[in-house]
Amino acid sequence: MKKILAMVLTAMVSMAALAGCSMPSTTEKSADKPAQQTDKAGKKYKLAYIARAQGDSFASWLANAVKAEVEKKYPDMEVTVFDGQSKNDVIASHIENAVTKKFDAILLQPLDSEAQVAPMKAAAAAGVKTATVNLRINDGDQASAVDADPVEQGAANARLAFKQIPQNANVVVLLGPAGNTHSIKRREGWQKEFFSKRPDVKIVGEQIANWNKDEGMKFMEDWIQKTGGKIDAIISMNDNMCVGALEASKAAGIKNILAYGVDGTGEACLYIKDGRMTSTTLQSAYALAEKSVKLVHDLVTGATKHDVTFIDCDLITKDNVDKFIQMHKEAGNLK
Repeated sequence: MKKILAMVLTAMVSMAALAGCSMPSTTEKSADKPAQQTDKAGKKYKLAYIARAQGDSFASWLANAVKAEVEKKYPDMEVTVFDGQSKNDVIASHIENAVTKKFDAILLQPLDSEAQVAPMKAAAAAGVKTATVNLRINDGDQASAVDADPVEQGAANARLAFKQIPQNANVVVLLGPAGNTHSIKRREGWQKEFFSKRPDVKIVGEQIANWNKDEGMKFMEDWIQKTGGKIDAIISMNDNMCVGALEASKAAGIKNILAYGVDGTGEACLYIKDGRMTSTTLQSAYALAEKSVKLVHDLVTGATKHDVTFIDCDLITKDNVDKFIQMHKEAGNLK
């Protein structure tokens, strides 16, 4: 009997020990770690990319580059592109909706350095990570940013134009939206490196064309009528307006007009190759997209809290344009 009792007791002790090994410990934290890692690994960060205007060739190029960059390199992110339509109220509405719909981050291509300050500050206050690309807003550097040097973008063209534009020439100037820092600073680069050094040159027309090709064309048509076609050069703060002005010049039968832009779009590169446009300074949408998407990813994952960085800007002329046409072809931007 004692033998049987001892055997039963031994069996009971063994079963209890086995049960104890299989029970989760209430003090062991490592058991929680796999669940936390799975949650983190499964997180899909939502990025709202707000373009200033999809009808603008450079803005469209940049939006496509941002989308491609996210899809290619960041499986833990998804991007939704919103069209600002060159309207401050539309852009503000997109920013507010991104907050309401709980996007993790907003990457904004600003239209107006002042108008976008308040909505972006409100988004940041609501806990959304904010950054700008292709233009900074005047918020005291609170929003992270990726940009180019707009003064140098204008100055690089202006130094070339100083040698090319003939004495006592008539020129026209096309500007971006009122209050846009890039337009203002590019114009400063032209003033410093060209207009201040060439008092013989006469500006026969200077207007805000809002980065728009159609507006650039319309102003050029007016100036051609006003001057009888006596215009020697087009000085534009972006490629889009410059191409519009060149189309008006061609329709009026004006040949051998000098033309300068900024952005290095595929269209502008083809115009330079054909001898219709003189030069442009590259503002690479690929470089802007690469750096700005990485910046946003670093912000949402906590790898960085704030950063401002700049890209280089190459001067594109007939001498080196083939390289940039190839760049656009490889990216699928040109056939």
